[in-house]
Amino acid sequence: MNKREDSGRVLARLTPSPARRAMTVGMPTVLALLLIWIAVISPPAPGWQVFLFAVAAGSLWLARQARRATARGLVLTPVGLREDGGRMLAPIAEIERVDRGALAFKPSGGFVLHLAAPGTAGWAPGLWWRVGRRLGVGGATNPMEGRAMADIIAVRIALRDTPRS
Repeated sequence: MNKREDSGRVLARLTPSPARRAMTVGMPTVLALLLIWIAVISPPAPGWQVFLFAVAAGSLWLARQARRATARGLVLTPVGLREDGGRMLAPIAEIERVDRGALAFKPSGGFVLHLAAPGTAGWAPGLWWRVGRRLGVGGATNPMEGRAMADIIAVRIALRDTPRS
């Protein structure tokens, strides 16, 4: 099999579960509606009312971003981890280790990849985030799929780093 065919092969897929996606989008929406209700029904001082509307607008923006981000999933190929739309998040060659321990700073039901070089910070609410050399994966995704993907990445790293004789 040549390299071009191998790069298109899907090793694992991580998709947001419907219940987790509903919670990810629903919570900021409910918060926004409550804040608007408070600001209209029992208006506080004008400055606080503006603050409530601003936080509500921010919550609605977050809900919209989460809805858009969780509409797609993540795909692991022999080349690396990428979004369903094609955006490469972490090439396998750049991944140093996978951390999914209980004390790891990771998304719910997910894992963290420690990368060789820092990259551009990014965030897809409920799906992934990247800060410096760390890429957090998970949140609105199925924890079992996340564990399987983390295990596959760990095995590929071990095979890559094992000296061949």
